[in-house]
Amino acid sequence: MVILKRPLRLILVAFLACLPLISFANQEVDAEHGKEADTHEAVAESHHEGAHAEPTDVKSKIKAFINHHVLDSHDFSLTQDDETGESWGFPLPVILWDNGLQVFSSAKFHHGKEVAESNGNYYAINHHDGKIYKTDASGTITENEETGHPENFRPIDFSITKTVLSIIVAAILMFFLFTSLAKSYAKNGGIAKGAGRIFEPLVLYVRDEIAIPNIGVKHYKRYMSYLLTIFFFVLFLNIFGLTPLGINATGNFTVTFSLALLTFLITNLTANKNYWGHIFWMPGVPKPMRIILAPIELLGVFIKPFSLMIRLYANIFAGHIVLMSILGLMFIFKSWIGSSLSFGLAFVLSILEILVAFLQAYIFTMLSALYFGAAVEEHHHEEGHH
Repeated sequence: MVILKRPLRLILVAFLACLPLISFANQEVDAEHGKEADTHEAVAESHHEGAHAEPTDVKSKIKAFINHHVLDSHDFSLTQDDETGESWGFPLPVILWDNGLQVFSSAKFHHGKEVAESNGNYYAINHHDGKIYKTDASGTITENEETGHPENFRPIDFSITKTVLSIIVAAILMFFLFTSLAKSYAKNGGIAKGAGRIFEPLVLYVRDEIAIPNIGVKHYKRYMSYLLTIFFFVLFLNIFGLTPLGINATGNFTVTFSLALLTFLITNLTANKNYWGHIFWMPGVPKPMRIILAPIELLGVFIKPFSLMIRLYANIFAGHIVLMSILGLMFIFKSWIGSSLSFGLAFVLSILEILVAFLQAYIFTMLSALYFGAAVEEHHHEEGHH
């Protein structure tokens, strides 16, 4: 095999594949530990009216961990001790708008187990959705009996969460990487050096295999900056999701919605009259049929970015769920045969997740290029003769 001739590549792939396994392995799940009441969490849960009891069996604890893993969070929890209930990590800034700006560290929540006070206001994190709600000094969150949703006031949240921080890091990383790549081109006569050599083939691939074939030589340069940005942005966030930090940015509905919205706006704001003519008065079709097809075509304008959003969200979200579930089987089987099989399958899926990270970035970029190409497609003369 070619890869065996380059041991560094093999080690790198194995390391990346093991990263998701580390994030789950740090959380010890044991039936005996599940029987012991967690003092800190029990106190916090007692503050929440109608809150569900803490899971005590292995399956429930695994399910709770998976649900927590895919949710956004106001801090990073790297490890947790089931016996003491203590977590180790680092807090993030909480920024709320509640009759003025409320800024404090998420350390006040103690990983969601205590009530945080700021300027005489009290706030608590709801364990079911990870959102911050305004409470009294006891931290009581009242849930609606019919819907199960909290009835407490929810302040406007501008906090730097794990997802927000990962987006900022990805943006900064892209800025420095491609600034250095551009400078190396200028200094070395169009030849990339340093880290730019790794990303130059990907840049050329986006240009030659995605932008030009789908948009055309005449118009592709108008969209190259966006296509490159969206490709590497989605790729970096997908890779971050494979680390032990529990980041799930592209598995977050609001993130994929924002990305799809950008594609939607660029497509329709840069479209030519031929694009709109095909939607509202399709050439080559009998006039009565045009009246029927126009609403359908207009609906398709909104369905395209919606499918773009759902495709990225569903694939990344489902990948996290499946991988964590298979890892959970290691603790359920409690035998060297079953646990070994679960670990092996999880390792293979982790390698597959690396491929999915690149594949989803490619698909999102390629479909965006397809929409841009349809928006700027020139009028064909033969259509005018129908």
